[in-house]
Amino acid sequence: MFENLSSRLTRTLDALRGQGRLTEDQVNTAARELRMALLEADVALPVVREFIEKVKARAVGTEVAESLTPGQSMLRVVQQELTATLGGTAEPLNLRTQPPAVILMAGLQGSGKTTTTGKLALRLREVDKKKVIVVSCDVYRPAAIEQLRVVAGQVEVEWFPSKVGESPVEIAKAALAHAKLQFADVLIVDTAGRLGIDEEMMLEVAALHAALNPVETLFVVDSMTGQDAANTAKAFADRLPLTGVILTKTDGDSRGGAALSVRHVTGKPVKFIGVGEKSGALEVFHPDRIAARILGQGDMLGLIEEATRKVDTEAAGKLAAKLKSKKSFDLEDFRQQMAQMEQMGDMASMLEKLPGGAKLQAQMKNVKPEKEIKRAVAIINSMTKQERRFPDLIKASRKKRIAQGAGLEVQEVNKLMRQFDQTKEMMKKLQGGGMAKMMRALAGRMPPGFGPPGR
Repeated sequence: MFENLSSRLTRTLDALRGQGRLTEDQVNTAARELRMALLEADVALPVVREFIEKVKARAVGTEVAESLTPGQSMLRVVQQELTATLGGTAEPLNLRTQPPAVILMAGLQGSGKTTTTGKLALRLREVDKKKVIVVSCDVYRPAAIEQLRVVAGQVEVEWFPSKVGESPVEIAKAALAHAKLQFADVLIVDTAGRLGIDEEMMLEVAALHAALNPVETLFVVDSMTGQDAANTAKAFADRLPLTGVILTKTDGDSRGGAALSVRHVTGKPVKFIGVGEKSGALEVFHPDRIAARILGQGDMLGLIEEATRKVDTEAAGKLAAKLKSKKSFDLEDFRQQMAQMEQMGDMASMLEKLPGGAKLQAQMKNVKPEKEIKRAVAIINSMTKQERRFPDLIKASRKKRIAQGAGLEVQEVNKLMRQFDQTKEMMKKLQGGGMAKMMRALAGRMPPGFGPPGR
């Protein structure tokens, strides 16, 4: 996400980091580089101008000029201004109303509105523990209604049926009445989109808004359309009382223009970002964390939150207890760890949250972690239970049989065994209190102010 912008900004600030004092020429050069980076990222011109003016004003002032570490101070100024441009603070959904709380989803065709409806429903069900019902008011495309029915089944929320030819407003009213009878907490209404903004669509969405009086009216937009996304969002905001924006497909957006422009252009907060195709790939938009990620400092809080939500804590606890009792880490445990990694979701998104994650992603450009995990699990599944419990039994003849069972070459089995040995060594270190040492070492590599509390 935002790789091009991240690399340009990081390179510019790295050139200043070791300086004892910053001259006005250095500040001007850095400002030009920052301006070019933002324009190349397709950030709206008014946003670029305001951002650069604020950074320059603070950079040539006493805040940076009289600092003992002006390079670090410049980095902090850029990060703080990035955070402000992105919206300052995260703005959660407002569900404080008599249930059911109605969420109206608006946007153009192809923006990922229906998929995002499913992702939001899943998040509300799993994280907020809400009973959710979804309904499609797109009566022009039978495929859209069917898509929402399938998506609702995948995320295990109720789908209220609708048909082509029915009135969108009547569908919405019937769905709301049903949601009340079912004591649902939230009703999410997916509306029709068009390939472009037109009056008919605007009138229809406005009529739905008037009929439902939603607590949240969210505009869903494809982040890869850059500042066009911000302009489209503004066109909707001028006609609808939007409460927020959801940026989709940010995992494929290497520029970041939409994220940096939307808040400034529309005055509406970005509430969520879509970071992948999977149902769970929807994240709360935290401006401070996104700014840190853009500047290559990662998002450890986000990574910890994601791990806490997705990792099977019971299974992890059993493994920890096993290691504590000095029992050996075996291939059954290794397979379980692989399954946990799969549960975490998109590896690229996880890497991005580590400090220096963009560089790690660049190094792993041609590596497909999800594919590697599936291959490793297939190899372990091809082993006998005894082989999984006692890996030292696996010699040449057994490796050949295991490879054949998994439909792979023996070299792949050898590779897996090397990975297992490395993981086993790491687990031994964790047994001896190595986890604390590893965390301290990681914290020591993070910039000032980004370590754990109490540092």
